[in-house]
Amino acid sequence: MARTTATDAQTASGTQSVERALSLLTAFTDEHPERRISELGSITGLGQSTVSRLVGALEALGFLAHDDRSGMYRLGPEVVSLAGVALNQSPVFRQARQVAQNLAHDLDLGANVAELRDGQLFYLCHFEGRQAPRTYTLMGRTGPLHATALGKALLFGHSDDEVEELIGRKYPAYTPHTVNDIRGLLGALGESRQRGYSTELEELAFGRACLAAPIRDRTGRVVAALSASGPLSVINLPAEQQALSRKVIEHADEISTALGYHAAISIAVSP
Repeated sequence: MARTTATDAQTASGTQSVERALSLLTAFTDEHPERRISELGSITGLGQSTVSRLVGALEALGFLAHDDRSGMYRLGPEVVSLAGVALNQSPVFRQARQVAQNLAHDLDLGANVAELRDGQLFYLCHFEGRQAPRTYTLMGRTGPLHATALGKALLFGHSDDEVEELIGRKYPAYTPHTVNDIRGLLGALGESRQRGYSTELEELAFGRACLAAPIRDRTGRVVAALSASGPLSVINLPAEQQALSRKVIEHADEISTALGYHAAISIAVSP
């Protein structure tokens, strides 16, 4: 029988402490940006003394901040610093950031860049136009693939079988306009691939529309998507679809080119 050494025990204890600390950080969400010690204990299942000790350490390191008036904790500045480091290591983010900002400025709409992560779209960056303001950031948020233009554009490079395997049975209907079955989604994807862009008209939320195009790397693989979005009060998608699609595709192609993609070469070597 293998003997457990003191070093093994220390390693296991250290790993457990890291896991517990991370569970506390992930308890903070957009819906609950501030938490009390008691809440953190209930969510993580940790004892109050353990939570207090870990929270104290995280606060001292800058990963949590304490509000003296309310007595509640929120994520600290070090989390923002790490997020910035992570984003800056993304080739897609580096090449897409300025292009997306230009698109938002040109259209006065919102411009968003997302990639595929764990069966969802993951926002890398976004910018607001004057006619599509937001009071919060989308960076780091996730969204469904089947109910968004960005999500459908991210699926351009996947076969029908891969789409079904990726999404499985997760087709919640967010509005009556949501396509919430595999047959309808595959049909919409087929049409979107033919025209080179995808659309979303009140599929995720009422009163909003979106149009997205895929971003490809040097191999031709779809690695991200770029979209323009806004409220229906300023974006008449059926009437403006042709002009808007040209603009979004143009900017998405600019990002793809910066990532090394050359359409002529890709088409020539396609089987």
